[in-house]
Amino acid sequence: MSSGLCFLWEAEELEKDVNRGGPLVEYERKIAAGELWMVIAARELQRLYDEIVESADTCKLDRYAASDKSGRSRWLWSRFLPQSSYSPVKGLYLYGGVGTGKTMLMDLFFNQLPCNWRKKRIHFHDFMLNVHSRLQKHKGVADPLEVVAGEISDEAILLCLDEFMVTDVADALILNRLFRHLFSNGIILVATSNRAPDNLYEGGLQRDLFLPFIATLKERCVVHEIGSLVDYRKMTSVPLGADGCAYFSFEELCDKPLGAADYFGLFKNFHTLALEGVPIFGLHNRTAAYRFVTLVDGQALCTAEGSPLELFRKVVTVSDAKQMAPRTSTRSRRNDDSDLCVDNELGFAKDRTISRLTEMNSKEYLEHHAAILTEKQLLQEDVNANAVLG
Repeated sequence: MSSGLCFLWEAEELEKDVNRGGPLVEYERKIAAGELWMVIAARELQRLYDEIVESADTCKLDRYAASDKSGRSRWLWSRFLPQSSYSPVKGLYLYGGVGTGKTMLMDLFFNQLPCNWRKKRIHFHDFMLNVHSRLQKHKGVADPLEVVAGEISDEAILLCLDEFMVTDVADALILNRLFRHLFSNGIILVATSNRAPDNLYEGGLQRDLFLPFIATLKERCVVHEIGSLVDYRKMTSVPLGADGCAYFSFEELCDKPLGAADYFGLFKNFHTLALEGVPIFGLHNRTAAYRFVTLVDGQALCTAEGSPLELFRKVVTVSDAKQMAPRTSTRSRRNDDSDLCVDNELGFAKDRTISRLTEMNSKEYLEHHAAILTEKQLLQEDVNANAVLG
């Protein structure tokens, strides 16, 4: 009760300060409209926003006031005048499960920042592809990673990386040195991930060489776990429900910020969910694909735009994408791959989901499911009869 009163008070205070900007202000407006939650994580972003705004000049965020030295020129000067300029502002590393709103929070934060600032928001996989491309361009330089870090920090002091996930040994081996240079150049990092820092690259080859990066990351960023606060009982309504079955459209369960805990709550009250309108998955609906994979671990009947294999045809691992690269030269192939989703975690999980969907489509599975439900119903009837006799 007291926390609710505190929240209302804070919302009133923010309404009074109509000229104040920032992600928490916008966030509270959305909460008042019934759109969002996760206030604690938003406060961390507001803390970061306020500190960055206050230190904007010191951090050299204005792109028009920043030095115009190129990354390579910066590297040459550093040979004669070694120096480092760590940002006075610590970044933020947000992590949590699928559907907890991490990407939405990052976008909320990023879009509140001035357009003339040196800022960049990019998916981590695309960021690393760009790093490797730059390294190729600077072959022969004594320390190409320092040059690349100089180029990146010339372009953006505030670096927002979405879906930070290290699975490739080539990435793992360069991240520590790359980010040591970036942080030394004043970079402020904001990142989202499904994994806590200590769990990054877990089980990877030569992980001992990656561990110093984890220490660097935790030193330069505030680490905050974000969890789903949605309770299925707060959902506005179940469109159709009877005899332990519930019907939902795909959008209602997979396009909303729900997670495993929310689906578990549904399955505790409904033994079967009917899901209509499952689309073909690709880059444009990657987050919804993650939620669908989580949902299918329960008992769900689906109508879809394609077979289980066709639903995930555009979802591939990094290794699959590299093998496909030579075949992307034709225009038709490029168009076909425009929505390709390169995601190792989802790429590996899709095999389990395809197998699960195929199994659920079989006559044997449906008969087995029906038998289990009948057994549960008979057991419940016995319990009720005993209760009446008692």
